[in-house]
Amino acid sequence: MRPHDIVVLLKIAAKGEQSWLMKDLSIELGISGSEISESLNRSAIAGLISKDKKKLMKLNILDFLEYGLRFVYPQQPGAKVRGVPTSHAAPPLSEEIASEEPYVWPYGEGKVRGESIEPLHPKVPEACLKDAEFYALMALCDALRVGRAREKKLAIKELRNRIC
Repeated sequence: MRPHDIVVLLKIAAKGEQSWLMKDLSIELGISGSEISESLNRSAIAGLISKDKKKLMKLNILDFLEYGLRFVYPQQPGAKVRGVPTSHAAPPLSEEIASEEPYVWPYGEGKVRGESIEPLHPKVPEACLKDAEFYALMALCDALRVGRAREKKLAIKELRNRIC
């Protein structure tokens, strides 16, 4: 598995029941078509998407996010930069958690200054600004990667509601 495999799976999850094509994912995420194809192959082998690559294995994805994400793709907050809010600083967690220390994905066109968190793929901030549901899923994943116990608990509850 590679970090952007999670990005691809969550983009599909954000689409809900809407149909999708690999070329759509490629355009919307800014990831090449061949990388999307390889990502889906790895996810099928890992049991995160069906063998025909049409159906997400939602419970498997949730298990991986809850129990494995922070170990496989760990992250420590970095220097203060301008960017796009993530983790508890972004919706939906920002509605429940008040914090003066926002986490952000570094992004030149971002409007918030905070501690930097490297996204799972460099194109994530740009893609998130175009899709609110995808943004919520990616921010919740960052809460699992860098959050404290309360943030993690709220994030997994919200992920379950949104993915299942």
